[in-house]
Amino acid sequence: MTRLLLLSALISCLNYIQGQSLCTTPNAQSGMCILLTECGPLYDILKKANRNDADVKLLRDSLCGYSNTSPMVCCPLAKTDEDQRCFTPQAQEGTCMDILKCPALVNLLSPPLSTENLQFIRNSRCETPNVQNSVCCGPAPTAVTSPSRVCVPSAAPPDPRTECCGLDSASGNKIFGGNATAIDQYPWLTIIEYKGVRDDKIKLLCGGALISGKYVLTAGHCVLGPVLRIAEPKNVRLGDYNINNDGQDCVDVEGGGTDCTEGAIVVPIEKIIAHKGYDPNSALRRHDIALLRLKTVAPYSDFIRPICLPSSDIEKAQPKPTLFAAGWGAVSDLQSTSSVKLHVDLPFLTQTECQPSYDIAKRKVPLWSGQICAGGEKGKDSCKGDSGGPLMLDNGRLYEVVGVVSFGPTPCGMENVPGVYTKVYEYMPWIRSNIKP
Repeated sequence: MTRLLLLSALISCLNYIQGQSLCTTPNAQSGMCILLTECGPLYDILKKANRNDADVKLLRDSLCGYSNTSPMVCCPLAKTDEDQRCFTPQAQEGTCMDILKCPALVNLLSPPLSTENLQFIRNSRCETPNVQNSVCCGPAPTAVTSPSRVCVPSAAPPDPRTECCGLDSASGNKIFGGNATAIDQYPWLTIIEYKGVRDDKIKLLCGGALISGKYVLTAGHCVLGPVLRIAEPKNVRLGDYNINNDGQDCVDVEGGGTDCTEGAIVVPIEKIIAHKGYDPNSALRRHDIALLRLKTVAPYSDFIRPICLPSSDIEKAQPKPTLFAAGWGAVSDLQSTSSVKLHVDLPFLTQTECQPSYDIAKRKVPLWSGQICAGGEKGKDSCKGDSGGPLMLDNGRLYEVVGVVSFGPTPCGMENVPGVYTKVYEYMPWIRSNIKP
C-alpha cells in the first residue's frame, strides 16, 4: 500500500476506532481497554449462569469506559501480547500492534497533517508477526518544552527532546593533536569483554554503544560466527578511557588542571539478541546488528550515558553530513588496538557513490538499504574504532547513532574505499520490538 493510500485508510478509520489503550487490570496485569464482548476471559465470566460476588466485582473493577453504550473493560494481555511490549519514541511503554488499532497514532493523522506527526509515526514503527503496518502503541505523544534536569536510566531509549541521550560534556576539554578524544567524550562508547575459549582470559574484541540504561547496540558479527571460536561475550565495560589502566583515568586538559573518570565499571550481559537474518557465513554482512541486554541498569554520569537513536533517515540529509567513528580499535596496520579512546571524522557517501568500490572482483558486495557508507579518505577509517562500535552524527546539539561498524577494505584506510556500516534507521522497527522493560 502506498503512503497516500495508507494515510487515506487511516483517516477513514478515525471515525470508528474507539478508545483502545493500555491499562492495568484489577489484578495488576498489563491490559488493553477493549469492548467487553471482545475480551474472552471476562466475556466468559459475563455469560456464566452462576456468577458469584467475586465475578461481579472483577467485571465492575475492570470497566474502563464505553464505546457508544457498549461497556469496555481492561482485558489482560495474552502471553503473545506480552511479547509485543515495546517503547514509544517518547520512552513510554506500549504494545506493538497494527496502526489501525492504535487511536493515539491514528489521531495524529487528523487534518491538517503535520511533518512532525508523520515523523513520529515513522519513528514508532515496530515488528509484529503477520502485521505489515505495526507501530508501538502507547500514550498519545506530549510536548516537551525544556530538557530534563534529572535523567533516570531505564530500559527505554531516552526521548531526545529531554537531552538525556546523545549529550557529552567534552566541550572545552578536548585534547588537541592526534586522534585522541577528550576523557569524557562519547560517554556511550562501550567495550565488550569476552572470555577466552581456551585460556579463560578476558579479551576485548568488539565495541558497542549504550542506547539505554539496559541495552547496548553492537554488530551481529560480534556475537555470532568466527568470534565465538576465540571467545564468548560475557560483560560490557562502561565509562573507560585507558583500557590498560585500572581505576580512574586522568588527563591534562586545555587551560591547565586534570580531568579524571570515576573508573570503568563492568556489567554482565543478561541476554544477547542477534538479528535473525544475520548469516555469519555470508560475505554480504546483511542484518549485521545485535542488542546486548545488561543484567543491571547502567548508571548515568558524565562518563556513562546513552546515545540517541536516529530521528530521521540520514540518506535524506542535506547537505551531506560529516560523521564520526570512535573506539579503541586499530591505530595502524601494525598496532591492533589503542590504549586510549580514539575518534575519526568520516564523510558520508550515498550508495551510488559507494557501490563502485565494492564492485571489483576481490570486494564483490552488492550493498542494500540496510547499509550505509562513510570514509574513503586515505588513512582515515573506522579501523580506528572497534567492530560493533557506533557511526555517529552530531546534529548540532546531540549525537545520534546512525550506523554500526560492519566491514571495510583491507588494509583499512584505503583511499576511495569507504567503510560499510549497518544502517540503524532501517532497523528501528527491529530495535523497538526487541527492547523490553
